[in-house]
Amino acid sequence: MLVLLPPSEGKAPSGDGAPLDPGALSLPGLAGARAAVLEELVELCSADEEKAREVLGLSEGLRGEVAKNAGLRTAGARPAGKVYTGVLYDALGLATLDAAARERARAALLVFSGLWGAVGVADRIPSYRCSMGVRLPGLGALGAHWRAPMAEVLPDAAGDGLVLDLRSAAYAAAWKPKGEVAERTATVRVLHAPTRKVVSHFNKATKGRLVRSLLVAGVEPGTPAELVEVLRGMGYVVEADAPGKSGRAWSLDVLVDEVH
Repeated sequence: MLVLLPPSEGKAPSGDGAPLDPGALSLPGLAGARAAVLEELVELCSADEEKAREVLGLSEGLRGEVAKNAGLRTAGARPAGKVYTGVLYDALGLATLDAAARERARAALLVFSGLWGAVGVADRIPSYRCSMGVRLPGLGALGAHWRAPMAEVLPDAAGDGLVLDLRSAAYAAAWKPKGEVAERTATVRVLHAPTRKVVSHFNKATKGRLVRSLLVAGVEPGTPAELVEVLRGMGYVVEADAPGKSGRAWSLDVLVDEVH
């Protein structure tokens, strides 16, 4: 099973340890595309703070994020699972998983990123600010920048198991599963049951809880249909929309009244 997660806008500070080692990151096939983004982002943020703030869409109060990006090559790095914070990651609670569940998380979870493309939760990265929606002056829109390298690398990473896609729209644009990989992919949205609307807090928290439930249980459904049965067995209310054509992903709606 491969689980695709969005990053968080907010991130924990960089650590005091060794700096980034690009060669140690998961998915080495993305190395060239990563190096290109890192080089332009560091150069932009080192040379012109105001332009960098405009390109990155940062408010005056987030001016310090520009200096953070300028120092990416030398800043201390931490496991990505500790860098990403926010509602989804709080609900996922990687730090409180037992050893077996943490090992499953290291094997299954990929976090998408405007800067790194995608990283595993154990990959050591510095704290940064660069969303997938950014358009760098040289490379252009990052969503488009990542499409070709992702199309080369992600099908192999998906293996022959289920792909559980929990990404937001901006990050989903960087890689869309195709063919038989799409047929074993399930995209998930979380709806507030009384209104049947997507509500940000419900959406993020429930996705984090759902992934945690799967990791703790140690189950690995092989198909979207099996995933639906597993989640229902765990008490989730799931409505499934099976694709009518080959080469299409399943769409799952998880209905919630409240988040505990």
